[in-house]
Amino acid sequence: MKTFLLTGVIVLLTISNLMAQTPVKKPIRLAIAGVTHGHNSFILGRKDKGDFQLVGVFETNNELAQLRAKKFGFDPKLIYNNLAKMLDSVKPDAVVAFGSIYEHMAVVEACAPRGIHVMVEKPLATNVGHAQKMVELADKYHIHLLTDYETSWYPTTAKSFQLVNDSNYIGKIKKVVIHDGHQGPKEIGCDKYFLDWLTDPIQNGGGALIDFGCYGANLMTYLQKGELPVSVTAVTQQIKPDIYPKVDDDATIIVSYAKSQCIIQASWNWPFSRKDMEIYGNTGYIVAVNNYDMRLRSGTMKAEQSTRVTAKDISVYEDPFSYFADVINGKIKMNKYDLYSPENNVVVVKILSAARESAKTGKTVKFK
Repeated sequence: MKTFLLTGVIVLLTISNLMAQTPVKKPIRLAIAGVTHGHNSFILGRKDKGDFQLVGVFETNNELAQLRAKKFGFDPKLIYNNLAKMLDSVKPDAVVAFGSIYEHMAVVEACAPRGIHVMVEKPLATNVGHAQKMVELADKYHIHLLTDYETSWYPTTAKSFQLVNDSNYIGKIKKVVIHDGHQGPKEIGCDKYFLDWLTDPIQNGGGALIDFGCYGANLMTYLQKGELPVSVTAVTQQIKPDIYPKVDDDATIIVSYAKSQCIIQASWNWPFSRKDMEIYGNTGYIVAVNNYDMRLRSGTMKAEQSTRVTAKDISVYEDPFSYFADVINGKIKMNKYDLYSPENNVVVVKILSAARESAKTGKTVKFK
């Protein structure tokens, strides 16, 4: 009996010591910079996973901020109308930006010197100058700077990349065709706060060309391992000038590389929402129809094969904020030209800026 008690004490002491030696990971203190972006529901409507603690919300439009607080149930006391004051008061570890694309620069300027990590919604910036300065600030102050795209979470994206890296499946990439968009932001019901800047050539940098052209540029930059294109040619249209008088609502962008080509079709005029990608090699092709469905054919197959891929089938983060948390905590390290990475997203902005110039001048823009 004495032996049993002694063993029990030893076991209890061992468990106690292990618990003392294993620190409980505290939630990342998270603040939100701007809530005008329609994607703000991605974070405000996210189920609590214990990895983040919302500590502040910056928004200059108090009416909108109060509406968001009521809709998503966060404490209105978290709302600030001054970004610097919020950062100094609540001292977040990380910030997610859900304002206009043009405002991303100001968010990084405020966060980087304070050592606060930043994730912005796609694309990184409206112009190359902003993009490069943001990355310089991130490097100087040793913060993580991520850009979030919906297609980065897709199991079909991860599976497509896996198959491309299998050199025997489709061979060398020759052509990539990417379609992104929907019926139009007003048509699908975006609110006035989102529409005000999404349809502004300064705050958004353009219309459909920026809003949906960025997806293709991001995916192709990964596939090309960061290689800069040889040239970019783009044509934009205003099919609905009565609805979108200031920006394009349709864009076709041809991105030419030394040995391959990418055609990006970005539009606010599709009959249905779509995000799909076709990758053609010299021995096969991969078609990511949506986030789960694919059509495949390699040189060893007699006919096309349809398949469905889920996160259980392949390693992919379907929650970008979980990815952000693991980057911050050092559980994963972004590789150069990964979809979220600064290196990839500076190239994206360069492609979009060249496309905007090409559409404006009617000439192909060559990269140096």
